[in-house]
Amino acid sequence: MRRSLTATNAPTDRRTFLRATAAAVVSMSCSLSKSREREAGGVIATDELASLANATAWINSPSLTAEKLRGKVVLVQFGTFTCVNWLRTLPYTRAWAAKYRDSGLVVIGVNTPEFSFEHDADNVRQAMRAMHVTYPLAVDNDYAIWRGFSNEYWPALYLIDETGRIRHHQFGEGEYAESERAIQQALTEAGSDRIDNTLVSVDAPGIEAPADWANAKSPETYVGYAKAETFASPEGFTADHSHVYTAPRTLSLNHWALEGDWTARKEPIALNQAGGRITMVFHARDLNLVMGPPKGGRPVHFRVSLDGQPPGSSHGTEVDEHGLGVAGEQRAYQLIRQPSPIVDREFQIEFLDPGVEAFVFTFG
Repeated sequence: MRRSLTATNAPTDRRTFLRATAAAVVSMSCSLSKSREREAGGVIATDELASLANATAWINSPSLTAEKLRGKVVLVQFGTFTCVNWLRTLPYTRAWAAKYRDSGLVVIGVNTPEFSFEHDADNVRQAMRAMHVTYPLAVDNDYAIWRGFSNEYWPALYLIDETGRIRHHQFGEGEYAESERAIQQALTEAGSDRIDNTLVSVDAPGIEAPADWANAKSPETYVGYAKAETFASPEGFTADHSHVYTAPRTLSLNHWALEGDWTARKEPIALNQAGGRITMVFHARDLNLVMGPPKGGRPVHFRVSLDGQPPGSSHGTEVDEHGLGVAGEQRAYQLIRQPSPIVDREFQIEFLDPGVEAFVFTFG
């Protein structure tokens, strides 16, 4: 679960909440703000729903407003399309939208971006098509809906009943049965007589599969210099200028290094010449990397390894057993999914073409 740590809820500083205790993230439920705690059935969502009028754009739907939603049961979920925590909730949100549509549930996604390329509505549309998201989605580039809900988290789920009250909220992953029971109850109280009281069953593949929290000992790791931590190349960052980096002979757990000619920027690092590498020692079942060429750039071929060898059966959905893959657009790529036992491993990605931009490692 990612959280804005700024007092204004601006998109300037996101970190994984409770980084050292990944299991706690699953069940964590916090107040939206220090001054306004949510209680089930206790908050009228007038300001929240009114903020939908400030969406930058709408995908899969004409504009939805508080007036159009009056008297309806509405499920609003915040996310952004490279956030792995949101991606892992997506199978449930899709399933609920399909199962309860005819019972009167309106599901609305809100894409509140972190990275610059996530502000591009065309990128959002492409991502939603690839993820089979067909319910209405508001593009929230100005954080207007985010502020309207006093939200702090990616992902965050809000259930609003037919009287306009927030009946249920869930911050972060997990508690899917509780959320679905709340949906069923709200729809029943709204007068729907077509409620299937069983719970959805999802079989999520790839990057959408639930995390292996028991073995997730590596935190979300940004590589742009504004938020980078545990960077181990001996040269340190040369901000906003091309520089040739080297890697130390050994790396400690959760440290990473660059090799080759890179330009370190606030959000991404950008490769200037083919052959650049990123190396990291991690401990998790899954390793993902948000990366890709900038819009209009050529696809970038890459090769990944584990402990100096091709990943074999530990390869992710975006690479083959030899570790070969192609980054065609900026998004999250699952590069490693390894079988048990999970131990410390040295991951390396070598880019065979120039032009890639890399943003953040995530794990699961």
